[in-house]
Amino acid sequence: MAREKIRIKKINNTTARQVTFSKRCRGLFKKAEELPILCDVDVALIIFSFTGKLFECSSSRYVTASIHLKQPN
Repeated sequence: MAREKIRIKKINNTTARQVTFSKRCRGLFKKAEELPILCDVDVALIIFSFTGKLFECSSSRYVTASIHLKQPN
C-alpha cells in the first residue's frame, strides 16, 4: 500500500510544528551525511528554526570553516 501525499502548508499548532521540524530536520541531516559518502561530494546544510536557532552540518572541515567565517556577530 502506497503512502498518501500530504498537502504542504504551514502548521498552525506550535507543538505540532516543532515536532514536524525536529523529525524533518533529522531526516535532512541524515541525507546530508549520506550524500558525500555515496557521491564523493562536499555538502553543507544550514537551517534556522522558527525560533532563530542555528543548525548546521558539513561534510568537510573546509566547508565548516567558511560557514563560521561568514556568520554575523
